[in-house]
Amino acid sequence: MRKLSLISLLSAAWIFLTTPAFAHFGMLIPSDSMVMQGENKNITINASFSHPFEMIGMELVKPKIFGVIANSTKEDLLGSLKQVKVMEYPSWSADYGIKRPGVYMFYMEPQPYWEPAEDLFIIHYTKTVVTAFGDDEGWDSEIGLKTEIVPLSKPYGLYAGNVFQGIVKLDGKPVSYTEVEVEYYNKDKKYEAPTNYMVTQTVKADQNGVFTYSAPISGWWGFSALTTADFKIKHEGQDKDVEIGAVIWVMFEDLQTK
Repeated sequence: MRKLSLISLLSAAWIFLTTPAFAHFGMLIPSDSMVMQGENKNITINASFSHPFEMIGMELVKPKIFGVIANSTKEDLLGSLKQVKVMEYPSWSADYGIKRPGVYMFYMEPQPYWEPAEDLFIIHYTKTVVTAFGDDEGWDSEIGLKTEIVPLSKPYGLYAGNVFQGIVKLDGKPVSYTEVEVEYYNKDKKYEAPTNYMVTQTVKADQNGVFTYSAPISGWWGFSALTTADFKIKHEGQDKDVEIGAVIWVMFEDLQTK
């Protein structure tokens, strides 16, 4: 029995060490990425933290910062957040009324998340872009986050199969050769990856911080560029590294028939 137990433990350890780890993603998912002409439109933005393809949730405590920039105006939306559950874990949601044309950039800075398996803290500076009533200016503007993906392709109005490009920036400057993790929000659990290696895909930015990815299917896709922060956070009296992620969520649409 003791020998069998040892074999079982070693097998479990081998599986753990040889199985690719699923990526963490800060998530900001609006109910609509393109608000069309017509009446005033309310959208809902859900903020969460998860492994989106595997639909494994994690707790997101109330964010440190949550807001929107539109028409050169920054608005603090932290007070509008209401606690909800996403993937069965505590998350947050806000309703927002769009009353005029513009490109609306929603963003979140969460509280640091302690990840014991990696012995570090995680902070994902997360954003998504919503366009409204025919306005198409400013989609490539920078919010000014600590680290940020600045789109080179419009982050809306994309067909499945289109290319999305972005520049990874840290403190406002491009970051060369950064790895960008890419994952699909498998909301209805419709899809299954052939192997664990394909749950999270990875592309690498070039020397100018530019990366490129073509989404194979419609839906929400998350792009997360990870770097190590130039600051540490104490945990149980010890300074710990902080993984910071520049995250953007982009919707890809199917071409429709008449």
